[in-house]
Amino acid sequence: MSQPSRSKLAQAILDATGQDAARCYQCGKCTAGCPMAAFMDIAPNQVLRLVQLGTDSASRRLLASAAIWNCLGCLTCARRCPKQLDLAAVMDRLRELACQSGTVPGAQRNVLAFHRAFLASVRSHGRMNELPLVRRYKLSTRDLFSDIKLAPGMFFRGKLPLRPHKIAGRAEIRRIFDACQHGASTGSVEGEAVEPRQPASSPGAGRRRQTRGGRR
Repeated sequence: MSQPSRSKLAQAILDATGQDAARCYQCGKCTAGCPMAAFMDIAPNQVLRLVQLGTDSASRRLLASAAIWNCLGCLTCARRCPKQLDLAAVMDRLRELACQSGTVPGAQRNVLAFHRAFLASVRSHGRMNELPLVRRYKLSTRDLFSDIKLAPGMFFRGKLPLRPHKIAGRAEIRRIFDACQHGASTGSVEGEAVEPRQPASSPGAGRRRQTRGGRR
């Protein structure tokens, strides 16, 4: 059987995620089931089509889109896909490429700031802590007062503890972060080749997505 032809972008995503966009035949099930499709400037199936095309204009449109940042990673698309494509993994990689190329749209930079604040909290404390998360996010975005009226209620309900909770084994958590960062730049972790992501139908796929970035 002949292999499907792939654009340079589709091949790069395949190499990074194990997801072959060339297999998509545009049935539209991902878009029909996506809870965020109405808030996207490019529908999920159109994202895959642009990856298939892979032209300079298609790549620029993708990396500057709001769609890749509005994806929740809920895996509804992956469960519905007859080709078992994990579109959320593709969205993850497109976000990484947007960050690397400096094409994150201005309206979505707060989303990126939240991701970074969340991960910084996990790296520092071993888990998410609300007050350090809010502090990092607010200082990085300079959006200091937009929801300040929520703070007293959250504080008195114990949702903003002054002393962040720290878990045991924080050094191991930091080593995981360091290994991931090293692997992202070299293609390996501790000298071993990075395996492709699990297919969306595998038992670990849902757990993998739930622990990436937060979610958020």
